[in-house]
Amino acid sequence: MSTLTFTLVQANLRWEDKAANLKHLGDLIAGLREKTEVVLLPEMFTTGFSMDPERLGESMDGPTVDWIRQTAAARKIVLAGSFIATDNGEHYNRLVWMLPNGQYGCYDKRHLFAYADEDQHYAPGAKRLIASVKGWKINLQVCYDLRFPVWARNRIDTNGQPEYDVLVYVANWPERRNLAWKTLLRARAIENQCFVIGVNRVGRDGKDIAYSGDSMVIDPQGDILYHREGIEDTYTITLDKTRLEETRGRFPFLRDADEFTIAP
Repeated sequence: MSTLTFTLVQANLRWEDKAANLKHLGDLIAGLREKTEVVLLPEMFTTGFSMDPERLGESMDGPTVDWIRQTAAARKIVLAGSFIATDNGEHYNRLVWMLPNGQYGCYDKRHLFAYADEDQHYAPGAKRLIASVKGWKINLQVCYDLRFPVWARNRIDTNGQPEYDVLVYVANWPERRNLAWKTLLRARAIENQCFVIGVNRVGRDGKDIAYSGDSMVIDPQGDILYHREGIEDTYTITLDKTRLEETRGRFPFLRDADEFTIAP
């Protein structure tokens, strides 16, 4: 239980083409040769970062969630990524964390990217999702959430333990702001004393916006364990909780953090 293996899928997404993206991602996952336990896909992995949820949104019993469920079961993995969900008349940029037995959790992106009018088309989420697998606790967030450290803050729980061990961001983060992406991922790891995984897309979308990928895995001291720029890549890495516990034991900084509450 001291290790957990993740695979990052840095894919070139086809603009608003669900069928093509599901086939392509399915092929990439089917091509994995290393044993893995959690597979992470980018933000809005069926469409790219689209502002057309009225046309592209799906219910939780639609084809995308069905594909996630079937893929997780067939590969015996946890599969996670975000898609355009329509629920009770609202549209959400929704991350699904699917277990191989078909059970799942959801996280609706809280911080909507007003610069691209995301707030005009989607409703914000109100609750964090911290999933648990093999004794690891994993905080799941989406793209623009990365710029808001309070939302990600790792606090000490009622049992005297940090709330989570791994912080995951799935993203469509443009190349022209990749310095912020790379810098903030490392900052979140250091300040929260956790592993951080950022999974971004590559290629160009339908608005001719370029994405460099720059998917990363960072350890609790800010050291980069993986970084890939500019090309499609699937990368599998095993994280060891010993490294996490050693860092927290030597540098118990979380105990000195400020108390705060987050308004709904």
